[in-house]
Amino acid sequence: MIERLMALTGYDEISFWIVATAALVNIACGILGCFLVLRRMSMLGDAISHAVLPGLAIGFIVTESRAMLPMLLGALAAGVLTALLTQMIHRYARVPEDAAMGVVFTSLFALGVLMIHRIAHDIDLDPDCVLHGILEGVAFEKGLGDVMPRPTFNMLIICVLTVMFVCLLWKELKIVSFDPALAESQGYRTNLVHYLMMGMVAGVTVAAFEAVGSILVVAMLIVPAATAHLLTDRLALMVVLSAFIGVVCAVLGRDAASRMETSVSGMMAVVSGGIFVVAVLFAPRHGYLLKVLRQWGLSLRIVQEDCLALLYRWQEGSPGKALTAGHAVAALGGGAYPRIALWLLQRDGRVRAEFGGVALTEKGSTQAQTLVKSHRLWETYLASLGLPPDHVHAPADRTEHFLNEAILRDVAEQIDHAQVDPHGRPIPKRDASRVNLEKRK
Repeated sequence: MIERLMALTGYDEISFWIVATAALVNIACGILGCFLVLRRMSMLGDAISHAVLPGLAIGFIVTESRAMLPMLLGALAAGVLTALLTQMIHRYARVPEDAAMGVVFTSLFALGVLMIHRIAHDIDLDPDCVLHGILEGVAFEKGLGDVMPRPTFNMLIICVLTVMFVCLLWKELKIVSFDPALAESQGYRTNLVHYLMMGMVAGVTVAAFEAVGSILVVAMLIVPAATAHLLTDRLALMVVLSAFIGVVCAVLGRDAASRMETSVSGMMAVVSGGIFVVAVLFAPRHGYLLKVLRQWGLSLRIVQEDCLALLYRWQEGSPGKALTAGHAVAALGGGAYPRIALWLLQRDGRVRAEFGGVALTEKGSTQAQTLVKSHRLWETYLASLGLPPDHVHAPADRTEHFLNEAILRDVAEQIDHAQVDPHGRPIPKRDASRVNLEKRK
């Protein structure tokens, strides 16, 4: 089966195990990272990934073995201790949580580095492996016969345990992530869920340290989940997307590192950052560029509607007299927006050129009548609340673009279906004839 996968992907054995190991790391980190991001605890994951170092050193010193179990137990203890100390300093010393986190994880990380260099220097524990990983040589670490390298097998087990952990505690993790106060009120043991989560993060971190180092672990605990959060507002889909983004980072990062002859783990982290930047710019709902385009489109729509309302009022007050395009643009404030809006209205058939000026078509008159009706109804409603007549135009001018028919019916009932606005101008009826349209025809 492994040979078939290698043939399908086109990788040689070394490249295949590099990508497979990194993908398993990224999936496990990405899944847990979703809950860290939602709870605004991303930096706590970063803190744990550094603070487990003394736990690794103690486990290594006590057993003089790099076996998975003692190192995992040491890391779990250090991870839970990090979360516990952070909460205690925040609660009892009244230090901001981010500052407490910074004190705890930097202190524990520094202690771990000292322990490795001072105490464990005679033992086969290389700090560079912990910090940078040995992902390029993972294929040579045989651990499951000749079937699978030991780091890959370890990460497969951890990845399966992570998926099982999230599936078993899905309801608890979800409610604690979105509303801890509600979880407490319903009897959920939020502290227990919190420490189980931190323990799981510590376990994934230590399992991944040997293969990929802390650089990739820190990146994958935060970046794929943050990217997925930009792409969707559904938790289940966010978890799936985060895992998928982790796999993509493993594939693209390995290929880019091969071409550039650089660190595979580092390049995977760089690729994850690049994907995040793309999501920041182009995410369908939260992307910056699309938000700018939506704002630009909204501004242009409002200017078009203002132009329609202007032509309606002009035809209402000056029948038989054309309004030139220049005067219309000037009345709308000048600049590029009114010119573009007028051109779009003519292209859409809502405005036509007539007698050296511009006038509403039947289609444009219908929309303009609705806008003017919304404006004058809202002015009348504000006046009924006690607002002076000279203060009602500006808020009505902003509101008229967002009133639907249901709101207009409610407003009309509130003002007893008034016929005129506070300035004495008639409020158009839904079935009223087009203003001067037949005369102009």
